[in-house]
Amino acid sequence: MAPRGDSLWISTFLDAAAAERDAARNTRLAYGRDLTDAMGWLGRKGRDFASATREDVEAYIVSCEAEGLSKATRARRLSALRQLYRFAHEEGWRPDNPALRITGPGATQRLPKTLTLAEVERLLAAARDKGRSEEDRLRNRCLMELLYATGMRVSELVSLPVAAVRGDPRMILVRGKGGKERMVPLSAPARAALADWLAALDRTDEAARQKGRPPARHLFPGSGSAGHLTRQHFHLMVKDMAVLAGIAPSRVTPHTLRHAFATHLLAGGADLRVIQTLLGHADVATTEIYTHVLDEHLKDLVLEHHPLARGTRKA
Repeated sequence: MAPRGDSLWISTFLDAAAAERDAARNTRLAYGRDLTDAMGWLGRKGRDFASATREDVEAYIVSCEAEGLSKATRARRLSALRQLYRFAHEEGWRPDNPALRITGPGATQRLPKTLTLAEVERLLAAARDKGRSEEDRLRNRCLMELLYATGMRVSELVSLPVAAVRGDPRMILVRGKGGKERMVPLSAPARAALADWLAALDRTDEAARQKGRPPARHLFPGSGSAGHLTRQHFHLMVKDMAVLAGIAPSRVTPHTLRHAFATHLLAGGADLRVIQTLLGHADVATTEIYTHVLDEHLKDLVLEHHPLARGTRKA
């Protein structure tokens, strides 16, 4: 039997997404926001999730466009409704999925922002100087070296358990989206930065033990409820490092380093399937975007340096 009320539809769907598909917390929050907006719109039209038709769903997406929402946002909201109605159909709440055959607006594909190798080297150098204490600088260097060496998502990086990196590993196990695990290799500079940071962390843990406090569970501890450095804090740190490196902060985020990792590997001759595995992409089509980034980079090099291309830069 279907739940009574749209709020229960949403909460039941989100609980199932967490339990059955191990959907990440941020994914569930995004679903919740989008479905709550759709619920409000339907309510103002005297409709609900149980009675909405395909025409209602189409009208809702059109209203989102009228509000000036981007293609990406509209596509995401339609996707949330599809997921909800697919779940409702599987549970027997509805005999159909009214969002199934609606053609979405399609998000405009944008090439990922990346950095040159020289810019990455400047960022890594800046990380060594960023911090008020020696411990801060060791942590920041470790964060940046690991990020560029592995291409981890920022949420994967900041939440790494300290147990995953003990023993001078050549590879570490990363838990990614949907709870999927993968192995990523560590470069020599990343291993050196990791060893230095672990030594500092162990000293801090020993001082904590003497005061009756437990040692840190995460490689990058934080004072918040999660127990580790937050994504937001790290994001701001990276902006500061960009300034120190002489790079426009608007061009640099933690995710930019992930893009640089993939782009530089591809430029060095790495196989696309290998990069897919390292990044934790479910579909190689997601990884293929980096071939377009490389194509753009090569085109820029030709236009910049080929003598016969002078004057055609804007062509």
